[in-house]
Amino acid sequence: MTIAVLPEVAPRTDDLSIWPASTTRLPHGGLAVGGVSLAELAERFDTPAYVLDEGEVRERCRTYRDAFPEAEVLYAAKAFLSRAMVRWVQEEGLGLDVCSAGELELAVTAGFPPERIVLHGNAKSPRDIATALRLGVGRIVIDSPSEIARISAAVGAHGHQKVMVRVVPGVSAGGHDKIRTGTDGQKFGLSPSDGSAQHAIARTLGQPQLELTGLHCHIGSQITTVEPYVVALRRMVELMARMRDEHGVVLPELDMGGGHGVAYRPGEAALDLTALARQLRVELIESCAATGLAVPRLAIEPGRAVAGPAGVALYRVLAVKRTGEKVFVAVDGGMSDNPRPALYGVRYAPRLVGRHSTAAPCRATVVGRHCEAGDILADDVELPGDVHPGDLLAVPVAGAYQLSMASGYNMVGRPPVIAVHAGTARLLVRRETLEDFRSRDIGG
Repeated sequence: MTIAVLPEVAPRTDDLSIWPASTTRLPHGGLAVGGVSLAELAERFDTPAYVLDEGEVRERCRTYRDAFPEAEVLYAAKAFLSRAMVRWVQEEGLGLDVCSAGELELAVTAGFPPERIVLHGNAKSPRDIATALRLGVGRIVIDSPSEIARISAAVGAHGHQKVMVRVVPGVSAGGHDKIRTGTDGQKFGLSPSDGSAQHAIARTLGQPQLELTGLHCHIGSQITTVEPYVVALRRMVELMARMRDEHGVVLPELDMGGGHGVAYRPGEAALDLTALARQLRVELIESCAATGLAVPRLAIEPGRAVAGPAGVALYRVLAVKRTGEKVFVAVDGGMSDNPRPALYGVRYAPRLVGRHSTAAPCRATVVGRHCEAGDILADDVELPGDVHPGDLLAVPVAGAYQLSMASGYNMVGRPPVIAVHAGTARLLVRRETLEDFRSRDIGG
């Protein structure tokens, strides 16, 4: 599908700073992403739907590669994964970070080299471990003492597997309590403060079929400042130096995880990638020099920062209800395709597309169609006062942790994913249908 993209002068308040770089204005209030009209996409593929800008994904991969030329950049598949996404990140030179046999098998069957994949997770199933070994995954991140024996047994006496140990560095960072993973008292990793990290490292070194290549940490998600990463890196290097002194082993890798924050609304802070790369590089060199440690190869795991700003969610307005001073705009999706507002209180910036309105703005709450009072997609946002059923709403920064966390609640069905690039659109993931639900239900 190819369309002509025509320029239109926009009001000064019409902020597209958080939209994909390819976003352009069309006449009569329309928007195009990747050279394709969002209104035409809604007509062609129906709503709700996710639009993913291939060019934006690729450019963000390149930005990471340029910022961290000596590091290993691993795309965090949990943000969003499809066969097309696998191909894009592979072609742009990134590795892959997965946390299940499902993500791993999809990636490898799509042609991704398994040796460039890292598997982690706090509770790996026997299937996860068996699949990783069968496919030849590059590294497995050990998250608990019991995994050492389980992985060793699965590898066998004559096998070999590279592993890392996940450490909790005691740094609190992230946009919400539920996504802060760098401190004691949560389910991930092993802590140096109680000795569990040191004990796991020693046990792993005692397994001849396991090759400990380095340490791993992940301090949280949606982090918008550099300092927590600098502090975490310093503590990780100190632990690596202590392990060298105690065991005579110099670990060649240090994985600092991801969690790089993005702006979901105009004016919000985002992590400065250039500053992050510069300060981590300086801190790594200085910390290693201070401890006499050989500089390990750095690894990072961006997910949201690659996929999130490349996605746009499209919804059709079903109803507008005015209750006292509140205006509720109900759309044809909701928490089944984006549970993040209900889980984390995330705030988005939806906008009307497809028609130009001269009505005065109103404050509205965009809600979903599900049987939950908490099914709110965007609270207290500005929309045209004449918003009505049939209108099309677009929500930017929708590429990460939306469809990947979607559910089958109310049997509504998960939306499709449409890739746009250079004026063309193609379906990546089809819409989930009633037939899909029926085919899984084999009772009678």
